[in-house]
Amino acid sequence: MSKEEQVFLDENSVKVNYKKKEIICKQGSFVSHVMFVEKGLAKVFIDNGKNTLILKLIPTGNLLGLTSLSEDYNTYQYSAVAYIDSIIRQIDINAFRELIKMNSIFAKEVIDVLSSNSVQIYNRFFCLTHKQAYGRLADILLCLSDRIFKTAEFELPLSRKDLAELSGMSQETVIRMLKSFHEEGLIRMEGKNFTVVDYVKLKHISETG
Repeated sequence: MSKEEQVFLDENSVKVNYKKKEIICKQGSFVSHVMFVEKGLAKVFIDNGKNTLILKLIPTGNLLGLTSLSEDYNTYQYSAVAYIDSIIRQIDINAFRELIKMNSIFAKEVIDVLSSNSVQIYNRFFCLTHKQAYGRLADILLCLSDRIFKTAEFELPLSRKDLAELSGMSQETVIRMLKSFHEEGLIRMEGKNFTVVDYVKLKHISETG
């Protein structure tokens, strides 16, 4: 963006601090802004009052609320909750739409983000519907390593319950499988510190699970 466009963006946005587990946006509520995750991690999900389906994880440097850029959708199609303490920049949606009209390069980047989000959701649906338990958990662990933290060694902010929710399994099953992965030398767990030790084997389990 040009300096003028950056100033325009700053004038039409605010930074908001969210605590862990605090709701960032609620499914069905009116859309007033697009959100940029300046720091933190959020989960995006849909909920019908009885069941919850997690669509994707949103790490630092990603956008929320892009599905509502079209004026045909003036409500959020999903909810989002902070997994950890997060800083979210709220950008007035009309100002964001104006930036897209003014800057074709910026518009292309937004399209790229939408495409990436779609691919992530497609892969997640395939994982949940076609992979067995070990494949699902391996897929989640690789996603955390490759896409979220972008390193083989990281501090895992998610609880075992969170991992169970992400993989569509019981908490007991996830705990048992993590122990199995650890004993087989695929991963290493020391408190909240987590390391992918054997990426190749974990990838094989993910692909054949």
